[in-house]
Amino acid sequence: MPSSSFRVGARIVLATVAASLLLACATQPPPAAQKIYRIGVATISHETCTFCPNPTGVAEWEFYGPPIRGEAVLEDGPYIQGFVKAAKEYPNVELVGALSPREAKGGSSGSWITQEAFDKYVNGIADDLKANMPLDGVYLALHGAMAVTGVPKPEAEIARRVRAAVGNIPIVATFDLHANEDHEFLDVADGAFIVKRYPHYDSALQGDRAMRYLLRVIKGDYKPTKATRKPGVITPSVFQGTGVSPAMEIMERARIWEERAPDTFVSVAFGFAYADVPDVGATVEVMTNDNQKLADQIAQDMSDFIWMKREAFAGKKLPKVKEGVAEAIAAAKAGRTPVVVADHADRTGNSTWILEELIRQGGKNYVVATIADDKAIEAIKAKAKVGDAVSVDVGGYADEYANKPVKIDGTLEYLDKWQQHATVAVIRFGDNNRVILTPVLEQVMDPGILDDLKIDRAQVDMIVIKSRVHFWRGFVENGLAKAVVVIDAPGLGPADLSTIPYKNAPVADLYPLGKKM
Repeated sequence: MPSSSFRVGARIVLATVAASLLLACATQPPPAAQKIYRIGVATISHETCTFCPNPTGVAEWEFYGPPIRGEAVLEDGPYIQGFVKAAKEYPNVELVGALSPREAKGGSSGSWITQEAFDKYVNGIADDLKANMPLDGVYLALHGAMAVTGVPKPEAEIARRVRAAVGNIPIVATFDLHANEDHEFLDVADGAFIVKRYPHYDSALQGDRAMRYLLRVIKGDYKPTKATRKPGVITPSVFQGTGVSPAMEIMERARIWEERAPDTFVSVAFGFAYADVPDVGATVEVMTNDNQKLADQIAQDMSDFIWMKREAFAGKKLPKVKEGVAEAIAAAKAGRTPVVVADHADRTGNSTWILEELIRQGGKNYVVATIADDKAIEAIKAKAKVGDAVSVDVGGYADEYANKPVKIDGTLEYLDKWQQHATVAVIRFGDNNRVILTPVLEQVMDPGILDDLKIDRAQVDMIVIKSRVHFWRGFVENGLAKAVVVIDAPGLGPADLSTIPYKNAPVADLYPLGKKM
């Protein structure tokens, strides 16, 4: 046991040390304030079907309301939400939502974007970013398949106008895998992140990756060296689902490169074949940290791999209408229900080919979800209420491939708002059949529409939808559909791309349209 004098002495020493530390702290300057990194965020996104009949102008862009700013931008869509979620992990990051247009009416059923609309919104984004300077970086949530009258490569032009507004600060973007791009975007911007899944499970993940990458570039921890390649392969959207090969293998190879070579980012866009633009077709984009040789090596390897897989990727065949409907009815009779029947080529949602053939072949217990027909909805609203007998012509007029109107005699089961649509109608007819009418194209991705509209799924043998691949998430990968029939009906998004009258696309350089070797 220490003596009392030792304990007293120890206390005096401790008190002296503590007083010295307090004095030292009091005389030290306070730590420098943590730098705040301000990042501008904006979105303008459109997948333009240039063969559709209706141009996309200001009225279509503002169908759901005027452009948004501020917090509304930071809540818009999964890409931005992923970016914002990652940014919240950094207390010294401040996000600024710049002017951004909402989704345009009709989505990818909209044709050429007018230059008036493009200038209005892109210049608005650039001006708003400039007004919020100083900024340390910019994030753009784009789609990549935009087609604008008089602007050959819109996303590259967006990057150029933003660059002119904000100066020499980093710019990164996220893209859908249907993007039509070439080197011009990355010539101006500092990074591009493209989803690797179709259906797009990883949209938020790419937003997350874009944010972390952008912050590293801002801080000087990452010096982007970039490489872009065009393999010379064009594929219809219906063949691009990443749940099956070769699309699965292509994206897996991109992931393998990212794992083998740390600090690399490897993106592949399969392209959007229904936009008649100069940069249509597949694209590979790679970023490395100050290693141009590696970027070029990876980009060339990915391009060569896509070319090697071209026949399996672009040369598939699908059943036509009569054959496909017969196959669906046979599957239903065999008890493989529900059968999902996908009309992948109808970009306006107004086509009646499959509905007409189902009636001709005596189909029963089916739902057509949906036919886009605002005229039929208005006609029903003018003369009927739920429970009334109705006789109405539906669909068949929106474009040259829409077939012809089909007369439906039945009972009105639903007439009310659904999701963003002011009025949706459901008509029951024939042998427990239904057709759902929406005012514009509705690409049904899951069976929730049936639940919302009080349609008993247990009584449905076939669900006919207007969708390419997105429906796999809500119908196939969860085991719901017991059979799937994808039909190559006439439409503005055909599987056989040789039927498309391209004018601007480099057809001679694209397999399978021209380049065969």
